[in-house]
Amino acid sequence: MNKNNNKEHILSQEKENILFIVMVSCVATIGGFLFGFDSGVINGTVDGLKLAFNSDSVGTGFNVASMLLGCALGAFFAGKLADNIGRKSILIIAAIFFIVSAWGSGYADTSGAFIFFRILGGLAVGAASVMAPAYISEIAPARIRGRLTTIQQVAIIGGLFSAFVSNYLLADFAGISTANIWLDFAAWRWMFWIELMPASLFLLTLLFIPESPRYLVISNQIERAHKVLVRLYGASEGDAKLKEIQDSLISDQTPKFSDLIDKVSGKVRKIVWVGIGLAVFQQLVGINVVFYYGAVLWQAVGFSESDALLINIISGAVSILACVITMLLIDKVGRKPFLTLGSVGMTITLGLMVFAFVSADFDANGNLDLGNLGTLALVSANAYVFFFNLSWGPVMWVMLGEMYPNQIRGSGLAIAGLFQWSANFAITMTFPIMLASIGLAGAYGFYALCALISVFFVIKFVHETKGTELEDMQG
Repeated sequence: MNKNNNKEHILSQEKENILFIVMVSCVATIGGFLFGFDSGVINGTVDGLKLAFNSDSVGTGFNVASMLLGCALGAFFAGKLADNIGRKSILIIAAIFFIVSAWGSGYADTSGAFIFFRILGGLAVGAASVMAPAYISEIAPARIRGRLTTIQQVAIIGGLFSAFVSNYLLADFAGISTANIWLDFAAWRWMFWIELMPASLFLLTLLFIPESPRYLVISNQIERAHKVLVRLYGASEGDAKLKEIQDSLISDQTPKFSDLIDKVSGKVRKIVWVGIGLAVFQQLVGINVVFYYGAVLWQAVGFSESDALLINIISGAVSILACVITMLLIDKVGRKPFLTLGSVGMTITLGLMVFAFVSADFDANGNLDLGNLGTLALVSANAYVFFFNLSWGPVMWVMLGEMYPNQIRGSGLAIAGLFQWSANFAITMTFPIMLASIGLAGAYGFYALCALISVFFVIKFVHETKGTELEDMQG
């Protein structure tokens, strides 16, 4: 009996159009690349924003964090609208917003205009952040779903890394980021305009991928869903998968937010709270302070702007290495072990950074002088980035894309995405204020405490989803 089952499993794998599935997944992950690029590009433009808009620490914090308001709204509405107009349609809208935002952010001549275009870009980032992993999860076979969804995080880090390299090269070419280069525009404006190339590619390639078969079944487009499933998995497996998807949905009921309430207890489903916890803890460990304020952080402890931007590039390379390791192992090891290891690793490395900052002296200008502890801080910071991108960076998105039952995936993602980006906004907005009040040691002490709490959250509340079909997710 087992031999027959194994034989049938092998035959079904042979009929899968793996090349097509991988290509479609890669198109979706261009959204992740833009998510990373749009998030990281701000890192090298902070000095330009201060000069162009004459902003103080709170104003600069809002200019940097304004995109995240759009991200929260984009993630929330994308998750819900995806059940009405489709996953692919949401990604196309996001691509258009990326293009408009990239142009407008670089061209803006007032703080208000800049914030408007950054919020528009935020809508795109928020939509892409939840829809790209959800789309990949809904078209990928369970046995390689984690690996393919992790490509999203590799793309995000690739986007961050590309933004860091682009920022470094442009600032190096100009001398400083505020100096004018081509067409008499400052280098920091060109940092935004570089994004127009990948954003246009994203829009073009999206036109050639299919809609998610799960959405097509939800919207009662059964014939289209069947054609997509056959193209993905082959005729016999496509037929079987169509029936599984139909059986997993509540008959004749369009997904809605009330599905998140347990009909028996009348309370919010536990899986919704777990999704919120995963989304919020990913931000409370402070990772985006490194992404958005890396240059500011290292300049605050004595490095030049050029050196600080170069350190960002090193962090980006470390991040990509960590994501590749996770991509290769996640479908073998599972999701929960990676989350646990990451939480422990981040707690330790953040603690070492706090030790370095607390033990540092001050120079004549009032800046921290790390002295011999500079090496410890640099190594700990990069180790922290490594542990994050080995775990919470990719795995949180993998789990959000796959752990909800079909009926509540859109609504669950909407809620988790809203909380994720709201927490991101809060952490990003408060960092300049924390830096000016309680200092680097206080800020990173808070992030270390949150990393420690996340260890216990994962152990107690997170359940493994490795190898489970989407139709078998119970929620």
